[in-house]
Amino acid sequence: MKKAIKNKINGQEYSLEELKFFINGHTNGSVSDELMTEFIKSIYDFGMSVERSVDLTNLMMYSGDTIDLKNVPGIKVDKHSTGGVGDKVTLIVAPIVSSLGAIFAKMSGRGLGFTGGTLDKLESIPGYRIEFSDDEFRENILKHGIAVIGQTSNLVPADKKIYALRDETGYIESLPLIASSIMSKN
Repeated sequence: MKKAIKNKINGQEYSLEELKFFINGHTNGSVSDELMTEFIKSIYDFGMSVERSVDLTNLMMYSGDTIDLKNVPGIKVDKHSTGGVGDKVTLIVAPIVSSLGAIFAKMSGRGLGFTGGTLDKLESIPGYRIEFSDDEFRENILKHGIAVIGQTSNLVPADKKIYALRDETGYIESLPLIASSIMSKN
C-alpha cells in the first residue's frame, strides 16, 4: 500500500478499496502505526475530495458497534467542535439543552495537541466514567436526558486509534480528518 500513498502524493485520490485497507487494517492491527502515519500525513498534506471524506467517515463510523437511539423518544441533539483552548462548551451547552427537553447524546473525544478535550475534563471529576455499555448509555439518556461518553474498543475504534495517532504525530489540522472524526461519532 506504499504505492497508494505514493499515488496520493502524486495527486491521485485514494480509492474506496484503499481506504478500506487502511481503516480496517489499522483497526484490526494488520496496518502498523508507521504505515498509518504515512497515510494520515498524505491526507494532512494533500487533502481529500468530499466523496472520499464521506467514505472515510463511514468506514470509521462502522469500524465497530453503533448505538441505535431510534427507540429513545424525543428530539436528539449533539454538539461537536474542533476544541480549542478551554474546550468547555459541551459542559455548558449539554445541561442547558437537556433542561429544555431535548435529549443530549454525545460521544466526545480527547484533546488533540496542547488542549485537553471534553473527556479529559470530565475524567478530572472524581467518580465520573466515560465508558458505558450501550444499555447504560440509553438508561442515562432516558433518566437524565443527557449522556456524554467516549469512544471504546467497540464504539468507533478506528477513530479512537487514528485520533491518538494524530495527536502523537502532530497531524491534527486537517479538515478531512477533523470532519471524519467528528461525524463518525454521530
